Amino acid sequence: MSVVGNSGSGKSTLGRALAARLGVPFVELDSIHHLPDWEPIGVDEFRKTVGGIVDGDGWVIDGNYSAVRDLVWARADTVIWFDLPRRTVIRQVLWRTIRRAVTREELWNGNRERLSSLFRLDPQESLLRWAWTRHRVCRERYSRAAAERTDLEFIRIRSHKDAARLLTAD
Repeated sequence: MSVVGNSGSGKSTLGRALAARLGVPFVELDSIHHLPDWEPIGVDEFRKTVGGIVDGDGWVIDGNYSAVRDLVWARADTVIWFDLPRRTVIRQVLWRTIRRAVTREELWNGNRERLSSLFRLDPQESLLRWAWTRHRVCRERYSRAAAERTDLEFIRIRSHKDAARLLTAD
């Protein structure tokens, strides 16, 4: 199962819960992609690592990386598309960034978010700005994919209530 959507939409939270419910591993692609000091992993190594994961029998993978989407979707049967309103995503990113920065929560490979990122205009340096600018891109990408990819079941999550219903469905 693949979980996609804008940064800060709730992919990881939902993905972890789905994986626990299904009894399969949960993989956050950011944890593979971001090496120490936020250095990106090389594309070949990224593809090799993800390829090894998707060869497994069951999993929930969270992430939007085009470099490995073909690998993930070739083995997935379902794509959960987290498509919350922009205002909701921005609010979630803002509070999550503040919480992570204040608590110095480690994300992956020693990386931590910084409060100063909230004030940067470059989307490459600010998750808040990234989420703002990528919202429409994600919506268009996954709307198009849902229409074109008849080999995959797309489940579009438009609210937290939709996510809760998905987690409690039989």
